[in-house]
Amino acid sequence: MFRFILRLVLLLAIFGAIGFFGWGPGIADKMQNPVTAHEPWPVSPAAKAMHERLIIGDMHADPLLWDRDLTQRWDRGQMDLPRMMDGNVALQVFTTVTKSPSGLNYEHNSAEARDDITLLFFGQLRPLRSWLNLTERALEQARQLALAEEHAPEMLKIIRTRADLASVLARRDAGEKVVGGILGAEGGHALSGSLENLDRLYDAGFRLMGLTHFFDNELGTSLHGDGTNPAGLTPFGRQVVEAMVKKHMIIDLAHASPAVARDVLAMTDVPLVVSHTGIYSHCQTVRNFPDDLMKDIAATGGLIGIGYWKDVTCDDSPAGIAGAIAAAVALVGEDRVALGSDFDGSVRTGFDVSELAALTQALIDKGMGEATIAKIMGGNMVRFLQGALPEG
Repeated sequence: MFRFILRLVLLLAIFGAIGFFGWGPGIADKMQNPVTAHEPWPVSPAAKAMHERLIIGDMHADPLLWDRDLTQRWDRGQMDLPRMMDGNVALQVFTTVTKSPSGLNYEHNSAEARDDITLLFFGQLRPLRSWLNLTERALEQARQLALAEEHAPEMLKIIRTRADLASVLARRDAGEKVVGGILGAEGGHALSGSLENLDRLYDAGFRLMGLTHFFDNELGTSLHGDGTNPAGLTPFGRQVVEAMVKKHMIIDLAHASPAVARDVLAMTDVPLVVSHTGIYSHCQTVRNFPDDLMKDIAATGGLIGIGYWKDVTCDDSPAGIAGAIAAAVALVGEDRVALGSDFDGSVRTGFDVSELAALTQALIDKGMGEATIAKIMGGNMVRFLQGALPEG
């Protein structure tokens, strides 16, 4: 009887491990990144033709977190390279997520809460070095993007310099559907408290970094921190900002506290971005910066990337997102507005990347002309990157 019970326990443990490692991460991916079921969004022939003429860019998405082969088409999540090509995406910031506190919310998160990314990386059987080291987690996600480029150079080129950007645009002008990928880090905790790790991230191709994410870190306070420290940037955070400016790395203020944002504004004279957000006066949620702060950020020559999920737009339909974009244009001007989907960022969306023509249709329905739509859908992002990226 004892041997029978032992064998049963071992068998259950084996099946449990198979379920956890084999199915668990995929189930989590599908649950965290759903697309609401819907009838096909109507797109007129004229809107479809306009959409195909556009250079489309997105300032923020998180598919690297989910250990999918981006070169393959998936039936879960919100983006992959085949679907991006269907949606005519030319430029994409691929952000790396390295820590996410359990109980995640927009109001209050402790840096000491259990980290859900540790469990996810363990379940995905990512390399051991990345299980407990945040810098290694960012570098591992960067490695996955590099592998996608290696395996499918006709689909993806990683952009590190202005010359790389020009190459992608030239290839697209020649009729190729190649996507230009820019690496970003969602939160400066990816540095693990060491300025030397900024060099490691830069050498791995990172050209954008947010300063905080859902919790206060070594650089400063988060929009969603625990509220125990009302300050902005720490001395280390100031060192990081100065080093990023010298390296021509893009500073992303998404998820930063207003105090951090104002500290960065006071100490820099470079264009800044809020990569994925909404407009507070349009959708009054704690996730969106006050309008006056957003105007100050845009006035640096930077960009405000409008997200695709309800918590920042109050309506995740194409028409709802177009409404948020129109509010951004009214607030900061059409030259300062971009797209910042947050696809695969643990948000529910009303469409996936292959359906982006529906957003073009919604902007037309808002009464916008093609010149304005071209700026918002990607032209502003191209111009920004031409000035912000290092030469090469």
